[in-house]
Amino acid sequence: MEYKYKLASLQEYSLSNTHQYFEMISYTMFCFLLPIVLSHPQIVVGIAVNAMLVLAGLNLKGYKLLPVIIAPSLGALSGALLFGPFTRFLLYLAPFIWIGNAIFVFSFKLFKLKLKKNYWLTLVIGSALKSGFLFLAALSLYLLGMIPAVFLTAMGILQLITAIGGGAGAFAFQKARIRLAS
Repeated sequence: MEYKYKLASLQEYSLSNTHQYFEMISYTMFCFLLPIVLSHPQIVVGIAVNAMLVLAGLNLKGYKLLPVIIAPSLGALSGALLFGPFTRFLLYLAPFIWIGNAIFVFSFKLFKLKLKKNYWLTLVIGSALKSGFLFLAALSLYLLGMIPAVFLTAMGILQLITAIGGGAGAFAFQKARIRLAS
């Protein structure tokens, strides 16, 4: 448990507690509202949400990550728009999406911040782990007859593309922000 806490406490650069709360609220609101306001195309929503997940992983500590990790799927469920008539199936996937988002966020904590790996390598590893996990979860639920086949693409290759796209956007934003802070 101590190791997980230390990992969750890593930041790319130090932010005050107040600043972290501001960012947590901003990222969470964005992740929750975007699937409601801009439900399609899913690729745009996914890239934006994944960018927020990366920024949260790099900038927030501990429990402040949790709202950002769960907000996107709650926003999609609340809006009941993202998958149209398939939104009810998202209920089955929501816990897996939360775990997939946590995998993505903690990949940045582990590989980039703790192990000091290259950002792009971290992004590829985190994106592959997240999309692989979500695809296997969707495949399992599909084989059990719980969700339709449309989710196999949405939770597979589309997750990989949006995670990499979001990570690229977050990289540019984070670099600009660090330059401005210096």
